[in-house]
Amino acid sequence: MQKEYKTITEISGPLVFAEVDEPVGYNEIVEIETPDGQTRRGQVLETTSDHVAIQVFEGTGGIDRESSVRFLGETMKMKLTEDLLGRVLDGSGQPIDGGPEIEPDKREDIVGAAINPYSREYPAEFIQTGVSAIDGMNTLVRGQKLPIFSSSGQPHNDLALQIARQATVPEEEKEGGESEFAVIFGAMGITAEEANEFMDDFERTGALERSVVFMNLADDPATERTLTPRLALTTAEYLAFEKGYHVLTILTDMTNYCEALREIGAAREEVPGRRGYPGYMYTDLAQLYERAGRIKGVDGSITQIPILTMPSDDITHPIPDLTGYITEGQIIIDPDLNSQGIQPPINVLPSLSRLMDDGIGEGLTRADHADVSDQLYAAYAEGEDLRDLVNIVGREALSERDNKYLDFADRFEAEFVQQGFTTDRDIEETLEIGWDLLSMLPKEELNRVDEDLIEEHYREETEEQVTAD
Repeated sequence: MQKEYKTITEISGPLVFAEVDEPVGYNEIVEIETPDGQTRRGQVLETTSDHVAIQVFEGTGGIDRESSVRFLGETMKMKLTEDLLGRVLDGSGQPIDGGPEIEPDKREDIVGAAINPYSREYPAEFIQTGVSAIDGMNTLVRGQKLPIFSSSGQPHNDLALQIARQATVPEEEKEGGESEFAVIFGAMGITAEEANEFMDDFERTGALERSVVFMNLADDPATERTLTPRLALTTAEYLAFEKGYHVLTILTDMTNYCEALREIGAAREEVPGRRGYPGYMYTDLAQLYERAGRIKGVDGSITQIPILTMPSDDITHPIPDLTGYITEGQIIIDPDLNSQGIQPPINVLPSLSRLMDDGIGEGLTRADHADVSDQLYAAYAEGEDLRDLVNIVGREALSERDNKYLDFADRFEAEFVQQGFTTDRDIEETLEIGWDLLSMLPKEELNRVDEDLIEEHYREETEEQVTAD
């Protein structure tokens, strides 16, 4: 029989402190009943032999010393079933789409079990997002964790929706494989307007049918925000490792998640780390990001795209800094490209996918993919350097070769990066656009591309047209 305590001693922000007469388990779920009959759920954050600190998910408003506390003797669990696909849940896993109650096949602890490093399979297969700047230059690989670094006011949510709509595993489709593709979308601290835009897009495009959406809004309690990614990843693990799905998990916005950690840390009067964030934030983020991957002998996989807005557009801020340590690269959203109307405004130069080389090439994308990507990167980087020089000496002082690189940089942004948020390009189309651009340059400048590939793909007529111009 569950004991009921009326021993609340203090309420501080999202935390409730109570006295107990027997040990209580860490992370144990708690029900708090207010004097007016409302029931709030919470979780034990700290426990000693005679005191507990409880993190309340729905906020502490209305809770006082007359409220009763019940410890349920179990940790937070997620109801799991394949029927979750197509459902919309709130940040604590409750349905908000007007559909039926969830009838679970099983219930799993939301903390998840760490994947044994020996059992991990190295990420390899290509995931096609339909976005040239990602597929062509910073390829996403199945089982990878590749964050998007953005800043306030940038269209990272539009890019997230585009990836959720368009992402596929071409290799499985070619082989007629049975593994299906699913998207888990976890939104934390977003506005009601953003939530409506997400749902309109999911419903209009039909992406909701293969998705599970978790929505924690800005006016929901911050403590609930710490649950949302764990519920999303528990659902992803079930679909991937038990049902054989290839799951793409998009988490936005991790900055709001970290702010919730800071708020809870302040309420617990913890000694703060860098910029007031908890000293354990690196460990906490790693517990989330490391739940991506593949397991030997299991068909499914979990690929993660966490999205975070860098405060003051500062990549050295603790949130992007720690995220960069844990994850395998980053996609950078550039405010300057956005101001020029480039959609999506991805800056490929500071962006990186550390696992790209393992997911491209013959049999995965195309034999020329690596060479084309390297040459595009080198040519665009040179064009960017020359733009700085033009500001000093003027374009007339540059050689014909330098002017070609300047034209290349302009066309690379206008034709390769720019595609809008509704265009879905397959990898063939992306690489062909790459060859169109490389053919602006003389053959002798393509020193990163194999000669056989140049003979096969280089467009002689494009070079003549550019010369004529």
